[in-house]
Amino acid sequence: MPDKYEKYAYALMRIMIGFLFLWHGTQKYFNFPPLPSGIVLPFYVVAIGGTVEFIGGILICIGLFTRIAAFIACGEMAYAYWTAHAHRAILPLVNMGELAVLYCFVFLFIFAHGSGIWSVDSIFKRRHKSEFTE
Repeated sequence: MPDKYEKYAYALMRIMIGFLFLWHGTQKYFNFPPLPSGIVLPFYVVAIGGTVEFIGGILICIGLFTRIAAFIACGEMAYAYWTAHAHRAILPLVNMGELAVLYCFVFLFIFAHGSGIWSVDSIFKRRHKSEFTE
C-alpha cells in the first residue's frame, strides 16, 4: 500500500528541499531573512553560494533541469561542509555541519532519482513523447 504514495512523497520532498534551499540564497543576496548581526560573508560565498542556492533551489523546487541543479547543489554543500565545518571537529553534530551533510546527500538522491512527478521536466517529457506518437 505505501508504494502507491512513493512518487507523491518524493515530489513533496523535492519541492520542500528546493523551497528551503532557495531561502539560503535569499539570505545571502537580499539579507532576508536577516543574517545574525556581525556576520559578514566573503564575496565568493555570496556570489557563488547565493547563486547556487537561490537559482538551484528554484529549479529543484519546480523540477526544471533537476538533475543538473541537484548535482551542482550537492557539490556546493560538500564544499561548504569541508571548508566551513570539518576543520572544527569530525562529527557533523559537533561541528554544526549537519545541515550541509543532509542537503548534500538529499541532493545526491535527487540527482540519482530525477525530477519525478509534479515537475516542469515531466511536462516536457510528456510533450516530447506526444510529438513522436502523432
